Amino acid sequence: MFTNPFIKKEKKRVICIGGGNAMPSAVLSKLKDEKVAITVVSAVLDSGGSSGKLRKEYNVLSFGDLRRAFIELSTFDSFTKKVLNHRFQSGELKGHNLGNLFMLSVYETAGKSYGEMFRRVNGYLKDDFKIYPSTAFASSQLNAILENGEHVVGETNIDVPKHDPELKIKKLFLSPEANICSYAGEEIEKADAIIIGPGDIYSSLVQILLVDGFAEAVKKSKAKLIYVCNVMNKNGESNGFTVKDFALEIEKYLKKRLDYVIYNNRRVVKSQKDNPELISMVEIDQDLDDRYIGRELAVSESNPMHSPKVLVSTIMDLIR
Repeated sequence: MFTNPFIKKEKKRVICIGGGNAMPSAVLSKLKDEKVAITVVSAVLDSGGSSGKLRKEYNVLSFGDLRRAFIELSTFDSFTKKVLNHRFQSGELKGHNLGNLFMLSVYETAGKSYGEMFRRVNGYLKDDFKIYPSTAFASSQLNAILENGEHVVGETNIDVPKHDPELKIKKLFLSPEANICSYAGEEIEKADAIIIGPGDIYSSLVQILLVDGFAEAVKKSKAKLIYVCNVMNKNGESNGFTVKDFALEIEKYLKKRLDYVIYNNRRVVKSQKDNPELISMVEIDQDLDDRYIGRELAVSESNPMHSPKVLVSTIMDLIR
């Protein structure tokens, strides 16, 4: 069949799901250089740090993870990015991040309308890049029920546990319930690929999957569903998890089978002194099927961070 070489091919639509630093640094940093349209759907229910303080004082979404994605996708020069990431060290603004304050300022100047806010924020990005919150319902809190029946309230108390971190999380839910951001839902339904992770399994990823309407939007989409597994286990969230444990937990809350799971097969030797939250390497199950794609994702044998080059190359092979 003859193909007209002058017909411009439409870019693949890729949705990136996550929060924290992992997804922006490991995925967005390289994916933004590919010929794809990117929409980030971000976690916004964090309850600690600068984001948590602003959320409580102004009854707004947590802007921290949105800020990270926004800065990574922006075309700002390195100095401007550094300014937006600046965290004040003293005075009344101590602990606050300028980028978070910028997001709050846009929200208030936009008439406290999230729709107008994200129209303005996305105006700073390329036409085919967008960021949206998973939900616009700021009052919801992430809740966990531990295996001993203990009830933990708030993302930060799950992320940095005050309870015994060896206790497994048996159930996670949002209270009160929160509906999906309509813009995010629309983008998910027309996506070609949905990338989940990497990131903290519960405090960053599952909090997004729990939003009412999220799983339904994914079910309506014909997108390839790709999960990027963590390299290391985090204390209090994934103690002792294997690659399959991560994938099954994502499928449990997503209520849908993953098409692909990308995991690290490079052995990592990591000192707990470097990052005490990272307690052990994620072990590889012996009975993984063809959906599981193993690559040397760790930067090196002594660095458990995902290699953006290797990871995005693998993602693009699957998308194409």
